[in-house]
Amino acid sequence: MRDKSSAGLSFSWGHSRPFNDFPDYLKKRFGTRVQKLSIDAGFTCPNRDGVVGTGGCTFCSNKAFTPGYCTPQKTVTEQLTKGMAFFSRKYPATRYLAYFQAYTNTYAPLAQLRSLYEEALSVPGVVGIVIGTRPDCVTDDILVYLETLAKRVYVSVEYGIESTSDKTLARVNRGHDFADTVEAVRATSGRGIQTGGHLILGLPGESPGDMLGHAFALNLLPLDIIKIHQLQLIQGTPMADEYASKPDDFTLFTPESYRDLLIRFLEVLRPSMVVERFASVSSPGLLVSRRWGLKNYQLVNLVEKEMARRRTWQGRLFSE
Repeated sequence: MRDKSSAGLSFSWGHSRPFNDFPDYLKKRFGTRVQKLSIDAGFTCPNRDGVVGTGGCTFCSNKAFTPGYCTPQKTVTEQLTKGMAFFSRKYPATRYLAYFQAYTNTYAPLAQLRSLYEEALSVPGVVGIVIGTRPDCVTDDILVYLETLAKRVYVSVEYGIESTSDKTLARVNRGHDFADTVEAVRATSGRGIQTGGHLILGLPGESPGDMLGHAFALNLLPLDIIKIHQLQLIQGTPMADEYASKPDDFTLFTPESYRDLLIRFLEVLRPSMVVERFASVSSPGLLVSRRWGLKNYQLVNLVEKEMARRRTWQGRLFSE
């Protein structure tokens, strides 16, 4: 499938990078560059409004990742238009995916969801939607609708998995367990809908071995895409307070230690799984944890260069 004698040759997913890269996947699928545009459609979460809990996840700070053009006071169309204006200066020929990102974007009646999704798809240049949500917030009715929608446009559902450990999920006030993730991912993929997941490395109480264990657990699920982030401690969150009182429970990475963990993670990760992101970068003014001073592409370059040096690749140690 691949020539193991050289890290520079083409890998099984059809390009020369040592991991199954998301931008390349999109370019191959659409024939051009595709940019995700974040949307805040005004949703909340069931562990914020009291349905399963209050206070939200202990690590969560929506302002840490939301672009300036995203605000629920603007319509979906207005947010997309502003996002396009921002990116078109740099990438004039880009197509776009409407990314319903903030909080839980299936947490509403189906009629409301359909109206929001269809509004996004009606904006010229938008070729599909990505829906960020929780594993416990997708009903059969929603999946039936998305299955139909996916037959005419690109649709991807991105689940906040965060950890495969029930102990960790309880500690961060997630409000669901890993069994909910397994059920949701299988149900979504079973309807032919592209299925992604979001994972945080470095949650309190988890050792590097525990973090690598997530890869083995996720390999068993029909996930198409994985997005990996390091834990960032954000000012004003309960987790920042927890870190102040129990710092020894946390693994705070340097860029080099995180790079090394990522490479070990990738080596055991199923090679067919597309890797969308390796890290998250929040504003330095929001961070309690160590500031790296790196942009995402610079971290990716560190990982890729070291993988080439080690002559390794995604899935090198993967086993069915």
